[in-house]
Amino acid sequence: MPAGHRVNRLLAALPAMQRARFAADCLPVQLVHGEVLHEPGDRVRNVYFPTGCVVSTVIVIDGHCSLETGMIGSEGMWGYASILGDSAAFPLRVAVKDGGAAWCMKSATFRRHLRDLPALRPLLDRYLRVLLCQLAQTAACMRFHVVEERLARWLLMTQDRTQSNTFRVTQEFLAFVLGVRRVGVTVAAGILQSRQLIRYKRGLVTIIDRERLAAAACSCYGSDIETYRRELTSAAPAQRDSR
Repeated sequence: MPAGHRVNRLLAALPAMQRARFAADCLPVQLVHGEVLHEPGDRVRNVYFPTGCVVSTVIVIDGHCSLETGMIGSEGMWGYASILGDSAAFPLRVAVKDGGAAWCMKSATFRRHLRDLPALRPLLDRYLRVLLCQLAQTAACMRFHVVEERLARWLLMTQDRTQSNTFRVTQEFLAFVLGVRRVGVTVAAGILQSRQLIRYKRGLVTIIDRERLAAAACSCYGSDIETYRRELTSAAPAQRDSR
């Protein structure tokens, strides 16, 4: 396995023989921070299974306003439009927010495996349910929860995917992630710092006390984890495999 390629939890849930057949058609890639994988309106040409990187999906409104709609690490995949059967134009910008390793596969090859590997389709159908539930959760979160709670949730989600207590993020990026002005980010981060939950200086965030940060986050963080556990933790590799 190439350096930096840890485990993608979706692929790890496939039975061993089917996982090996799928992996044989994957290309190991190193994605770079800021790299754009997809622009709004483009056709989906590749699917990505992160193993050591984090990918952000962003919706662009009126050509300039942006809002993050999802964050994908080793728990998931990008290119999920291909699960629906084609590579039609997709309305999101997809960019690498934390560089690192991933597996990449052509969409046409991916769709062939969806037909040929019996365990792949039901697994990814469950993943789509997770994404839909989390998207609805995020919409409600944006409407009902205060900024510092949403910031705490986002920081925990980022830590889960980067597997690091320290990561870089600008105020500008946090502003469009949270849907607020930069001054709102300053106030929210200041509240979390004053409680000694995080340290934030010059674009570098360090989580000091994860347990208390989780307590400060809105309930959506726990709901996201429960949704994933309910739908996908049970999707363990079968004891008996089929070709």
